[in-house]
Amino acid sequence: MRKYPLDQIHDDLEPWPFDNPASGYRILRGDPRASGRIDHGGDGERQRLGIWSCTAGAFECTELGDELQTIQRGRLKLTRIGGESIEFGPGDSIFTRKGERVVWDILEDVTKVFFTSNLDIDPA
Repeated sequence: MRKYPLDQIHDDLEPWPFDNPASGYRILRGDPRASGRIDHGGDGERQRLGIWSCTAGAFECTELGDELQTIQRGRLKLTRIGGESIEFGPGDSIFTRKGERVVWDILEDVTKVFFTSNLDIDPA
């Protein structure tokens, strides 16, 4: 087990470009830049736990797994395609479902802790 004090949450984050064809990312506003770290799970596993951070901007994507996430800093508005739009900030939790198409509008640089399950395993 590894402990990550809040002031070290950004340590060891690597760039995560918006280029996964399975998610169908589409940048809608600005030039958002994402980075992250997987702390548990990884390639070939159906569950992942980690940290994700993104700069301001908006993008649309398809969620690749069921995901519970808690915002550590920043603000965002999540819009479910064909559904509701809700704003989130530090301490708020979000649950998105696998296959759901959503718009992430990052209003202030965001950092979140996430747990993703029910991921499709890439057979390649």
